[in-house]
Amino acid sequence: MRSTPALLLALLLPGLAATAAPAARPNIVIILADDMGFSDIGCYGGEIPTPHLDALAHGGLRFTQFYNTARCSPTRAALLTGLHPHQAGMGTLAEDPGKQALPNAAAGYREVLGRDAVTMAEALRPAGYHAYLAGKWHLGYHGQEKWPLARGFERFYGLISGASSFHAPKEPRGLTLDNTPLPVPTDPAFYITDAFTDHALEFLAAQRDANPFFLYLAYTAPHWPLHARDEDIKKFVGRYRGGWDQLRAQRFARQRELGVIPAHSQLSPRDDGARAWDTLTAEQQTQLDYRMAVYAAQVHRMDHNIGRLVAHLRARGQLDNTLIFFLSDNGGCAEPYSDLGGGAFEAINQPAAAGSGGRNAGTNGSSYGTGWANASNTPFRRYKSRLHQGGIATPLIAHWPAGLKTKPGATTAVPGYLTDFMPTALELSGAAYPAEFAGQKIQPLVGRSLVPVLRGGDLPADRWLYWEQYNNKAVRHGGWKAVQPSEANSPWELYDLSADPSELNDLAKTRPEKLRELTTAWEQWARTHRVLPKTIAP
Repeated sequence: MRSTPALLLALLLPGLAATAAPAARPNIVIILADDMGFSDIGCYGGEIPTPHLDALAHGGLRFTQFYNTARCSPTRAALLTGLHPHQAGMGTLAEDPGKQALPNAAAGYREVLGRDAVTMAEALRPAGYHAYLAGKWHLGYHGQEKWPLARGFERFYGLISGASSFHAPKEPRGLTLDNTPLPVPTDPAFYITDAFTDHALEFLAAQRDANPFFLYLAYTAPHWPLHARDEDIKKFVGRYRGGWDQLRAQRFARQRELGVIPAHSQLSPRDDGARAWDTLTAEQQTQLDYRMAVYAAQVHRMDHNIGRLVAHLRARGQLDNTLIFFLSDNGGCAEPYSDLGGGAFEAINQPAAAGSGGRNAGTNGSSYGTGWANASNTPFRRYKSRLHQGGIATPLIAHWPAGLKTKPGATTAVPGYLTDFMPTALELSGAAYPAEFAGQKIQPLVGRSLVPVLRGGDLPADRWLYWEQYNNKAVRHGGWKAVQPSEANSPWELYDLSADPSELNDLAKTRPEKLRELTTAWEQWARTHRVLPKTIAP
């Protein structure tokens, strides 16, 4: 990252950074969807109406080869710290109400965000930025010392845990304001996506100085349970009776037209676990149409709320100098309909039993299954938790009228990763990345600033990218990618993404020297980044 005068001053005199002219530094907003696939929104080929995200894309920049970690907590850790998830202690899912981190856990698997990492909030606050979080935390549950206000955020409203009811969240998966747990909402119109946005706007409106801000808006939509507002569901019921095979073909055609996949891309075969739509009974098709309708309603409502945020920024004269990023934490979720408990069709969005706190006051567990997840991740194979492209490819929209130098509506095929957000924020804010913080030595950054790409440039093409999740392994260098699934005795696979973006032609046997190069690099990375010797069974 090239040093700027503000950065040099911040390094020499940290307190001086807060006095820099805020107008020269952008507000930074990161909006994170939960379990949303690569093709769900309109500007990436989806049929779900997302006019506000589409408008941001039309006036901004879309990344076509940006990656997450394929899992919730690891993605959030990498996004906020600029480190690989294992470095931040989050090689697996964070602790939650039903599980607590072990005191003797290996460093890469603490299930709590480590203190030898700093969050973006902790890095930006000394440079005069305000820092707000509305939405989902899921980086440490048991003890307020693990919560957002202890990790640099000034204000927080949302979930400490990983999931809840959208209609009536209650303990132990209830809502928290700052450090105060809240009672179950009693308003029958309450909907959590709206509430996250309400509080984000309240935090911004309450700010009395002209300093820039960092807003992390982490929606739970469209994560299970399938909960949406009735008026939104009605817009979609019946629209998916054609099934996931038809939907994948339609999305694939639009993606080619939009240029978010290469023209030579091929649509992957239907994933294992998803049946041909025409083999299902009429009753099954009706139920599955409804599940996808609720999912679409969740995405549509999230887009509506993003529009509220954009309108707020525009009304306050802040939109031009606000850098907005939008992405998803992993691919669409193929968890089955009933294995999570309470997932029967009739229970998806119906009132809960009397006295239970309103509609589906529990997490309910209802999902939309492998077939629709496969469609969400068009044109790729696999889904959440897997390291083929369907698990880790995310849309990424960047919108910044005052600073973006690319043609409005452009796309970029520059590969990027979650660790790039921290160095991007540091470069634009003039904040210093500390060698020590709160008496703890901090690990060096591993990401690369995206600022050159935002200004119409490029990044080095030979970048190495690495993943490990629950014994799923992957590495990418240039256009080459190696993947090893977690199933016992599964061999490494090798793909040339430049010729085969959907990973259909395994070259492991014909290019063994290239496979050895990638897997040897993965092993070295794993040894030096807290991945090995610890492994986690699926």
